[in-house]
Amino acid sequence: MADQTAATETGAPESPPETNGARRAKLLRILAIVVVTVAILWGVWYFLTQAGRVYTDNAYVGADSAQVTALVSGPVKEVRVSGTQAVKKGDILVILDDADQRIAVADAEAALRLARQRFGQADANADAARARVAARAADIGQARARLRDANATVERARAELARRESIAGTGAVSGEELTAARAALASASAARDLAAAAIASAEATRGSASGDLGAAEAVVRGTTINTAPDVAAAEARLEKARLDLARTVLRAPVDGIVTNRQVQVGQRIAAGAPIMVLVPISTAYVDANFKESQFEDIRIGQPVELVSDYYGGDVVYRGKVVGIAGGTGAAFSLIPAQNATGNWVKVVQRLPVRIALDPKQLKDHPLRVGLSMEATIDTRGN
Repeated sequence: MADQTAATETGAPESPPETNGARRAKLLRILAIVVVTVAILWGVWYFLTQAGRVYTDNAYVGADSAQVTALVSGPVKEVRVSGTQAVKKGDILVILDDADQRIAVADAEAALRLARQRFGQADANADAARARVAARAADIGQARARLRDANATVERARAELARRESIAGTGAVSGEELTAARAALASASAARDLAAAAIASAEATRGSASGDLGAAEAVVRGTTINTAPDVAAAEARLEKARLDLARTVLRAPVDGIVTNRQVQVGQRIAAGAPIMVLVPISTAYVDANFKESQFEDIRIGQPVELVSDYYGGDVVYRGKVVGIAGGTGAAFSLIPAQNATGNWVKVVQRLPVRIALDPKQLKDHPLRVGLSMEATIDTRGN
């Protein structure tokens, strides 16, 4: 009543109270403005940051693991690493008992020395054969000289006999002298025949020596002690024995983490048996399986952001698409899907995408093979 009296006294008109419907309409208009504003802001944010990005949480860490395999058989003498241990390339992993390999090396060294000795003997035999051929040639020369001397003796004896026979009728030559001259001629002829036979014998001997020389030279012709076939084969066997000896010490082929160790001291392992696996986590990559409907804009070289549950969202890896698989996992499974049936239902397929990670980030935050990842590819730059 006091308020009404004051309003009457001042002469101001009284305003009607606001109804509930008007107040509700006003609140709805404000709410609509807020919703529209938020939608616009979200749309701007999505367009600026999320448009053109494809996402999947079907991604896993992988690495080209190195399987350590024994190349020679033998009992295990020492194991220097344990599972989960980090090793560097060249570190000793396992040592095998090398007694058999050392004996093989000694045997191969002896065989090499024997091969060198035999080559030396063959070379010496060739030199001796050459000397024999030269000696037989000298014998032939001597026999021919004796033949010439015998021919001269025969001519002298024939001349002496002819001279005596020419004067035999005069009584100047006795019968005894004539007989002696005839005997001298016969002796000289025999000596000449013997000299001719000696030449033939010397030539035959030289032919035999030449054959021996050919056989000896065939062993060493065109070779040296380092290129002879027997010596080269012995050197190859020695090198193989030394290689087998070196292979009794198994070293790490790459930097990595030891996993799946399957060897113990005293165990005898066969050549070719796998004994452990090294996982090179410094070169790990991610295989992300995207839906086939997401590949419209995916290209090799596009940047990728990845998050792992191993470190949480605080660590964001930067990667790059380096390859797209040639088929889906179902296409290369042991039992491929048979879709030519009456009850076929279409299933969205996934295709693996290989993503390379930043080596520096991997060094700061190493991953492990098989970990789950969330991958987002930025396709706006394609």
